[in-house]
This record gives sequence, structure tokens and C-alpha cells, in this order.
Amino acid sequence: MLGWITCLTVLLLATTGHASIRAVAASQGQVATLSIDQLEHQLRAVDSELDRLANYSLRSGVGSIGYRSPRSSTATVQNEWVQINLEETCSIDQIVLVPSIWRDAENGFRAIGFPLAFRILAGDGQRTNVVATFDAEDDLLPRIAPLVVDAGSINASWVRVDVLQKTPIAFNRAHCIELSELMVFDGQENVALRKPVSASSIPRKEIGARKREYLVDGQVPYIMDAAKGEPSFAFVSEVGAGERPELRIDLGSVLPLNRIHLHAVDLTDSVPQSTPSGFGVPRQFVVEGATKPDFSDAIQLVDYETGSIYDVGPIIMRRFSETPCRYVRLTAIKPYIHTDEEQSGTRIGFAELELFSRGQNVALGKRASANFSLESRYRSFAALTDGCNLYGRILPVRDWLNQLARRHDLESQRPILAAELSKRYAGQRARLTQMTWLVMLLVIVVVLSITVERLLHVRHLSRIRERYAADLHDELGANVHTIGLLGDVALSSLEDPERLKRTLMQSRDLTERTGTAVRHCMDMQELHDRPGGIRHDIERVSRRILADFRYDISITGREFLDSLKPRKRSGVLLFYKECLVNISRHSDAEQVQTQLDANRKRVVLTVHDDGRGLPCGRENTVPHSLKRRAKLMGARVDVESAAGKGTCVKLTVRTRRFWPAWTEA
Repeated sequence: MLGWITCLTVLLLATTGHASIRAVAASQGQVATLSIDQLEHQLRAVDSELDRLANYSLRSGVGSIGYRSPRSSTATVQNEWVQINLEETCSIDQIVLVPSIWRDAENGFRAIGFPLAFRILAGDGQRTNVVATFDAEDDLLPRIAPLVVDAGSINASWVRVDVLQKTPIAFNRAHCIELSELMVFDGQENVALRKPVSASSIPRKEIGARKREYLVDGQVPYIMDAAKGEPSFAFVSEVGAGERPELRIDLGSVLPLNRIHLHAVDLTDSVPQSTPSGFGVPRQFVVEGATKPDFSDAIQLVDYETGSIYDVGPIIMRRFSETPCRYVRLTAIKPYIHTDEEQSGTRIGFAELELFSRGQNVALGKRASANFSLESRYRSFAALTDGCNLYGRILPVRDWLNQLARRHDLESQRPILAAELSKRYAGQRARLTQMTWLVMLLVIVVVLSITVERLLHVRHLSRIRERYAADLHDELGANVHTIGLLGDVALSSLEDPERLKRTLMQSRDLTERTGTAVRHCMDMQELHDRPGGIRHDIERVSRRILADFRYDISITGREFLDSLKPRKRSGVLLFYKECLVNISRHSDAEQVQTQLDANRKRVVLTVHDDGRGLPCGRENTVPHSLKRRAKLMGARVDVESAAGKGTCVKLTVRTRRFWPAWTEA
């Protein structure tokens, strides 16, 4: 339509409204970076703001719907648009698109025909501004709220919506463009109100509730339902208000007026409604302004006449040329006729009568009167200018639609926050459950550890008892048996004093040696950790037991022997002593060779004699006393023996174990 423009300049404006929509869409990824405290704070802030915003209250009854383009079978379109001609260049700062609303049987109320991808243009004949561009990634749908787009501050004589992709209609999958209202604001003034509308495609017959002019008639599918303010019953006259009832308002001073809003009587909440739409609104009325109380200088401001049932809505908005007025009079040319069976006749009623001067409602709180009397104390003239309706405070239209749009953004964001919080809480519960099971497992491990420790301690005590028994057996057994034999000899030598004396002396010497052996055994049980102790003990034991033998002792790894645990040193020494005792008693050997090698991992004791070997040449047969000693240490013992070649005993002791050191025997 604007192809004749030779100097077309496209200016891209970063609009606040567009940014806020993208911010809501992006919030799905952003909430994952917030902490639980931040999520809870943000959710509380959202709920607090929602409590302060206007609510969605959808209209009922009959009314205009808006503009609908011809239907097509494809979603993608080329050069399809709808345009508002403002008739003169004016400054605009905000554009509001109100969707047509359809009742979805499955999902409730939803926008119908709202374009999926489009751009908003505004121009003044010299240049074209791209106010905003939207596509499927902006997630505009589903919605029932208006779409608010801030335009910054531009001059324009027309506003156009270029549609790039249509939305399919649910009930027949056809594609069309449908909008309830298109408002263009300069401050609080809707400069698009009742301006000419053109479109790229127009249905052959524009009938019913969908016509081009309904796109700018000021009728939206909502009832003003503010979150604040005390409710007020609408003014309604008694039946029989006269053939030409009049309402008058004194503004108190002369003010330049340019707009009037007439709020229809709030319909009853009963289902079905007890009164029809437009109850009390005259079918034709005129609004006049004057500076004199007798209206001798009256100027007609508005001439309203309903052409169809679609011309009446919750708010009747009219703009007119700026006119100085102090007194305003509304005269019903064709009053509303009430057809109740019991009470029929003329009635007039409005919830609020707003008069605007430069964007401000100057009728608020001003005195209203009529040319008829009013008897009901519930329906007073004060209700016409108290600034409230049945739901609370009446908001400026721009503020009202902005609050509805903001509610949509917050209600879209809130489930994301709530879902993320629920996810975090579930994660906390899962971690708490895991920690509970972990604590229980730790308790079980501690109990088992204590139980195992007690069992190992009992085993340790048992091994100590076994070692004591073995030590006493090895050190004292033979001596005690000898002392018993000497006692028998002494008894048989009572008549031979010399023999008795020798026997008693032998018994005395053996008793002293036995006492020395007991002290030595007790010293080893005390496990004195003296440096070099095992080397000294091996040499001392060798001198005592091998006094009649030739012997040779070789010791390597003395630093590892010095760091050997006392019980292991004691066990190695007692094993070595048992080997020497067996050699002295049974081997008939002349020479004994001892080799003790120690390193970080093990201690190896090798004792070799040149005696007659084990009986019958039983190679690898370990004597019971040595096997018992090795078992107490958890060590390995090997024996090599051959007749006439002697016997070689090899003890291997590991110095590192996987159980506690005190369990070593």
C-alpha cells in the first residue's frame, strides 16, 4: 500500500515490551543458575506483584469481536497486513494488540487467529519504523492477555501489522488473522480509537461481530477487574426516569475535554445473567459541554447511536475535538426500555462516567445530578464519579492493559520457577535420603568394626595364652621333669649321704637355671623395645645352649631388625631357641650355622646343623613344636633333611600384615 513512498527508511527500535517477552522465554534457562534462596525470593516477588495486578475477567453476553481476515489453507503468507490510519501525524509510545479469544473445549480460553510471526511498522509518509518483530521463538502463544509493545517515542500517521506466519484455527485447521483490538497510545490517549482501518485482504461480506471497524472501537474481551479499591454499585435510575432522562456533571472549572468513557452497568454474577448486555445504556444519546450552567452555550461532543447489538460493550469510549467545558450533560434521545413483566419503562444507568482532559479523568469525585429523582440509597448519583466499579478501582485503559500483559508474563514465569524449586527440593530430599542411608551404613560399619575389634582382641588374648604355654613348655618343661627325677634319686639315696649331696646340688643348680629361664621368659613377654635386642638375645641363647657345639652366626639387615615389632622379635627368638634345643637333644651334631636376614618385607631365619637328620629321612616334615611356633607368628617354616647331611630349618616371617599389629603373635 505504501509502495509509492520513495524514501523508505527502516529504523529498528529495541523495545522494552519485546525485550521483556524474550526475557521470559530466556528465563527457562536462567533459573537453573539461581540458588534455592534466589528462586524462593523471586517466586515470592512474583506472587506479591501478581496480587497487585489487575485480574483476567472475561466478558459475557453479546459484543463485537474484532477483525478477521479471509481464511487460507497455508500458514506462511506474503504481503498480508492490517493497518490503522491515524489521519494525522502524532507522537506514539506504545502499541497494544488485544487477541480475539476462543473457548477451547480441552484447554479453556485461548487466543484465536493471533499471528505466530509478524512485525509492527509505523510511519509518517516520509519514513517507516520497524517497531518490533516477533517469531515462533518468542513464545507469544498460548495467551489471552494483550501484547504490549513499547515504541519509544516516534511520530507516525499510520500503524501496520505485517503478518509473516498465521496460526491454525483449532476447530477446522484453517489459517487466518484475527485481532480483537489494536490500540496506539500517546501517553494515556488511544489515538487509534475509531480511526479508519484498511487491510490487504477483506472478506466479501463483513457482517456480525467481526468487522474492520471493530478493531478500533475500544471494545476488548475483558471486564475491568482491578486488584485494589472498594467495590461500588453502579448508578441505575428507577423505572420511569422520563422520556428524555438527563445526567449532568459540574467539573467546578472550565477544562479542555477531548474524551469520554462510559462504563456500562456491571452485569449480575448469576448464571445465567438476569439482565442483558447494555442494561441501562440508552440506544441513542448525545453528550454536550458548556461553560454556563443553563447550557445556553452548549456544544455537542458526542452523538451515540447503537446500529446493532455489537455496538454496546463494558466501556463506551469516544474521542472528540478538544473543547473547553465546565458543565457536561448526557441526554438520552432513545432511552433504554426495561421490559420486566412487573416493572417496565425507561431506565438509565452507568457504573462510571469519566471525562478526560489531557489524559486525566477530571470528573473523578465531582458532583452529578439528573432531571429525575432517585429514591434508592444503594444506587446514588455519587456512584457515577467515585472511580470504582463492582470489582474495585477503575484504571486508566493503558495501565489496565499493561497490567494484564504483565500478569501474563509473570504467570508464564511462575510455573518455571515453581518447577525448578520442586526439582531442587526433590534433589535435596534425594540427597537427604542418600545421606541418611550413608549414616546408617557408617553406623553399621562402626558396629561391625567394634565387633571385629573385640573378636580380634579375644583372638589376641588366646594367642597370648598359647604363647605363654609354649614358652613355659619350652623353657621349663624339661627342667621340671629333671627336677622330679632328681627328687626320686634323692629319695633313693637317703642312706648314701655323698650321693644324696650330689643329687641335691644338681637339683639346686637346675632350680637356679629354671628361675633364670622363667625370668628370661617373663622379660620376653614384657616385650622391651630395646635397640639391637634380638641380636643380643640370639647370641646369648646360642652361647648358653650351644656351649658344647661349634657355631657360627650371620646377621644382615640390622636396621630392619631394630624396627621389628617386639612380638615378632620375641617369636623369632623363641623359634630359634626351640631349634637349638632340638639340635642339642636329638641331632648329634658338632657344628651349627645360623643366618638371620631382614629387609623391608620379611625376616628369614635359617638354622643348619651337620647332625644325623630327621628320623627315617623325613624331608619337609616339620617338628610339631616348630610348627606351633610358626603358626603363632603367622609365619612359614620349611625343613630340609637327609641322613648324614644334617637338617636345615628355614623360617620366613612377613613384616607387614593387613590386620592390626597387636594381632601378631
